[in-house]
Amino acid sequence: MSDSPIQITKLPSGLTVATEKMDRVESVSFGAYVAAGTRHETEAENGVSHFLEHMAFKGTQTLSAVDIAEKIEMVGGHINAYTAREQTAYYVKLLKEDLELGIDIIGDILTHSTFLPEEMERERGVILQEIGQANDTPDDIVFDHFQDTAFPNQPMGRPTLGTTHHVSTMSRETLINYMHNHYAADKVVITAAGNLSHENVVNWVEKHFKDLPPRSATQVEKALYKGGETRIFRELDQVHMVMGFPSVGYKDKDYYSQVLLSTILGGGMSSRLFQEIREKRGLVYSVYSFNMPFDEGGLFGIYAGTGPEQTQELVPVTVEELKKIQRHIQPHELERARAQLKSSLLMSLESTGSRCEQLARQLHIFGRPIPTQETVEKINAVSSEDICRMAHRIFSQPPTLASIGDIHNMPKLDHVAERLAA
Repeated sequence: MSDSPIQITKLPSGLTVATEKMDRVESVSFGAYVAAGTRHETEAENGVSHFLEHMAFKGTQTLSAVDIAEKIEMVGGHINAYTAREQTAYYVKLLKEDLELGIDIIGDILTHSTFLPEEMERERGVILQEIGQANDTPDDIVFDHFQDTAFPNQPMGRPTLGTTHHVSTMSRETLINYMHNHYAADKVVITAAGNLSHENVVNWVEKHFKDLPPRSATQVEKALYKGGETRIFRELDQVHMVMGFPSVGYKDKDYYSQVLLSTILGGGMSSRLFQEIREKRGLVYSVYSFNMPFDEGGLFGIYAGTGPEQTQELVPVTVEELKKIQRHIQPHELERARAQLKSSLLMSLESTGSRCEQLARQLHIFGRPIPTQETVEKINAVSSEDICRMAHRIFSQPPTLASIGDIHNMPKLDHVAERLAA
């Protein structure tokens, strides 16, 4: 059983509505989670998911952009959205008595947005500024180069923000057609968490989302990892590096072995990378590892920022840590990593927003809510041998290396591959 009451209703339209009741709070979080993101775009459409997210709050057939903002803020609520590679989310947090207002507004922007040309031109300028800001932030844009190098010339490798060219030339028709083809009832999960009535939520969703198209034209191109190297010279004080490998997605039996591997290797101040590279050697200010899971695969990576002269030492030391973790895990490291993951999971349950998002993600990926205890049991079941085996599985594959800065002393990809294989 779930830790808290979860109810799910599948509407005749194909729309899924799931709620989690939390009696001891005064607020409710509500969201519409669309299974469409960057990887659902054609090359010509790159950036349309993100453009749509921006345009969502710029006016509907009955509400102006100012109306939307004022209605939410008049009751002290908060409304926002985000775009990811496999999902676009629109969400609101309100006091419990104002929930229908939030459902009304989210439903309105997903079904009756007008995309007025003058609003679109203003927002086009905002997005171009956002792209420019990302390009001027090397520890941010290096991840886009990493993704593009890992998955070249395919949707999974393209930037979520889009490119200057695509955003500058994107038409109103592109937004309207994409929304019609992808924002359909069978691809949208509606979730709410907080002090609520499931019956009321279902009734309000039926009323305010009734004009969603019933079926989606979504097609997903399979992500094919290639790997390789991207080196970009810039006159910067630091070199920003991301090194990564193909890994597994949410449904893989070794998913939690991978998550624990990342935690031990580069998750927090007690991790191996932080202790060896920052604390012992003083080579970096920031170093960490990360997982990027998606539906049928994923990426495992390490980020570090260092001075141009330190790259010659940083890369070999990082590679050596990747080799060491394939051989042995200390019992206390595994226990600490388990504690970190379980505490993060349990602490997130205190937030209506986190519960709302977790429920939507679980329904999109697994088709069912995942009880907290089931996740805890999977974390507890991972052994040191599982993590070492997972490390070998990941780090024996072809690497991807992306770097930005004064890269004259940055070791080449073939040197990294040779050291890993030695």
